Amino acid sequence: MKYLDEFRDPVAAKALVDAIRRTATRPWTIMEVCGGQTHSIIRNGIDQLLDGAVEFIHGPGCPVCVTPLEMIDRALEIAGREDVIFCSFGDMLRVPGSHQDLFSVRARGGDVRIVYSPLDATRVAADNPDKQVVFFGVGFETTAPANAMSVLHAQRLGLTNFSVLISHVLVPPAMAAILSSPTNRVQGFLAAGHVCSVMGTSEYGPLVEKYDVPIVVTGFEPLDLLEGVRQVVELLEAGKAELRNAYPRAVSDAGNTVAQQALADVFTVTDRQWRGIGMIPESGWALSPRYAQFDAERRFGVGHLTVAESAECHAGEVLQGLLKPNQCPAFGTSCTPRTPLGATMVSSEGACAAYYQFRRLETAAHV
Repeated sequence: MKYLDEFRDPVAAKALVDAIRRTATRPWTIMEVCGGQTHSIIRNGIDQLLDGAVEFIHGPGCPVCVTPLEMIDRALEIAGREDVIFCSFGDMLRVPGSHQDLFSVRARGGDVRIVYSPLDATRVAADNPDKQVVFFGVGFETTAPANAMSVLHAQRLGLTNFSVLISHVLVPPAMAAILSSPTNRVQGFLAAGHVCSVMGTSEYGPLVEKYDVPIVVTGFEPLDLLEGVRQVVELLEAGKAELRNAYPRAVSDAGNTVAQQALADVFTVTDRQWRGIGMIPESGWALSPRYAQFDAERRFGVGHLTVAESAECHAGEVLQGLLKPNQCPAFGTSCTPRTPLGATMVSSEGACAAYYQFRRLETAAHV
């Protein structure tokens, strides 16, 4: 496929693998932040090609995976009400709450609909004035602009029956939390290109300086990832902590300033709970006070719901890079895509799902 095959060329990939292996004088531990990057690394066998030179730690960059259990239960509480049409992207419907998931609510007659854009949910609200329409706004900085636009659009249309259940989280604070942890093993980062296409690269410079760690922004195709790894290894070998952009075809230093303006208008920074990780200060967005009328938590009075995490699920350790998915005792047995204990097994970007699809027959090596 034109414009994709050129970034999957096996000859070029081999040259990059050889260059990385020649450069690395010792094994280096690199975290790819994004779940999409994790799937590409595992699907294309990049971790196997670089075994002995690079160990990949799969980071918390899967927004579905880090949506806290209590937020799923709040969504379930709202979706089960008779006067509600609950709209969500499809990847959230199988994510388990404490007792059920959104598919279960729909199976029992709840009006749970899959939409492909938050603006679809505003159309549903306009077409159903006798119903409360709620959109489940989950994601990192990548999906936030469209969610912000749905709120602005609803305001322009004067929709009083539309609200959003917001669970937006931010990448740089999560990286800082990982680097600050006493159990941190990360020596270099591959930053997510799609996040940086929105927010630019300026937020990563302070992390480089504070934690003395190289960060290279990269994409998702095999050659993108290998070039990002090559640059991280080059910096690590030279003892340099720098920020580099290895994805210039999609990422600029400034990012998308129009999208940033919408985000600054609609959202305000807040502390966020991360599933399996815990509370990270100033690591998410909530609706700003001027748009409080669109806040589903407030409208339906579900903000008080809190839930304890399952002791059987080790997704938090996977998301922090302390455990490979197939090192979890429940992996492939009590936890499968059909019977998931956590979101990392059902999300299309989840590390556990990637290992189940591509590596479940392998014997796990312990960290």
